[in-house]
Amino acid sequence: MQKETTLKMTLPLLAAGLLLASCGGGESAPSTAATTSATPTAPVATAPAQPAYPAGFITASDITLGPINKDLVAEGKKIFDEKCHVCHGLTDQKVIGPGWKGVTEHRKPEWIMNMILHTDWMLQNDTAAQNLVELTKAQMTDEGLTKDQARAML
Repeated sequence: MQKETTLKMTLPLLAAGLLLASCGGGESAPSTAATTSATPTAPVATAPAQPAYPAGFITASDITLGPINKDLVAEGKKIFDEKCHVCHGLTDQKVIGPGWKGVTEHRKPEWIMNMILHTDWMLQNDTAAQNLVELTKAQMTDEGLTKDQARAML
C-alpha cells in the first residue's frame, strides 16, 4: 500500500519536472530576436572525405620521365597488342575507350598510371575517370598489370 502511495506522489512530480524541463524551467531567456537577422543561416557545408588511396597509388614523385627508352616502348607495345588494342587505338579516335594519341598532353603521368593500376578505385573516386565512362558508355576493366608494366605503357 505504501508503495502505491509513493508511486502516486512520484508520478505527478516526475511529470511536472519533465514539463518544466521542456519549457525551460519557467525562466525566460533574454530575447535575441531584435539583434539577430531574420534570415536563417545556411548550414556549413563540409567536403566529403577523400577515400583512402589504395596501396601502391602513384604520385608525381614516383615517376621519372626522361628520354624515350626503346626497351620500355617495345614492352608497352607488346602489352598494348595483348591487352589494350581491343578497346583503345593509338590515334585520337575512340574505339570502345578513348584513343591514346595526345593523352599525355591532357592527363598527368600519375593519373594515367593510376588508371591502369587502380582502375576500379579511379572509376569510383576520380571525376575525370567517371566522365570518360559517361563519354564512352564503357567502363575500363582492370587488366592486373604491374607497376613496371604500367610504366612501360606510359
